[in-house]
Amino acid sequence: MIEMSEVYKTYPNGVLAINGIDIKIEQGEFVYVVGPSGAGKSTFIKMMYREEKPSSGKIIINGVDLSTLKESKVPMLRRNIGVVFQDFKLLSKLTVFENVAFALEVIGENPKNIKKRVLDVLDLVQLKHKARFFPDELSGGEQQRVSIARSIVNNPAVMIADEPTGNLDPDTSWEIMNLFEEINNRGTTIVMATHNKEIVNTLKKRVIAVEDGKIVRDEARGEYGLYD
Repeated sequence: MIEMSEVYKTYPNGVLAINGIDIKIEQGEFVYVVGPSGAGKSTFIKMMYREEKPSSGKIIINGVDLSTLKESKVPMLRRNIGVVFQDFKLLSKLTVFENVAFALEVIGENPKNIKKRVLDVLDLVQLKHKARFFPDELSGGEQQRVSIARSIVNNPAVMIADEPTGNLDPDTSWEIMNLFEEINNRGTTIVMATHNKEIVNTLKKRVIAVEDGKIVRDEARGEYGLYD
């Protein structure tokens, strides 16, 4: 479960990015975060995996209070949170297999277990046949599927996605969304910031709308709204 209570975030330049957010997201939910550019969506998302710290208030994910979590404990937290970015963030000199395996190697997983788990998730994202390819040999959609495989290889309880279809064409975006739905159906909580109106309005999920750092709308099976 994700819970935010009276969360505020002010940046050093004085910008108030998050202005008193209270929210609960239950295990297994699929939530879209929408709103205009500059509304605070990215800060809202980044605080969930401790890329940003709140200025005040509490953020609790699966019983861990992120607002008081020591920096030394952040890597442990992120083992249970998968993160997918708009720009993939793959390591160009590593193969597909190595990019996904890296997430397990850094936590000292047994090599035998690594091989099985990596091949399993590559099979899920339909890229097992490209395990030896390098990122620049893949299409944008394939690179995003590798990024998703890397984010779920640790079996995280929560997946955070920040504009995961932002750099993809419409057909590829739907392929990625079908994959997210499959992952969600397996029990993983998904929180996705997106500007894709068509996806939000077609794949009806809970919608949290953020404007000026505040939650202005929270609807089950909601719609995107009037944003650019």
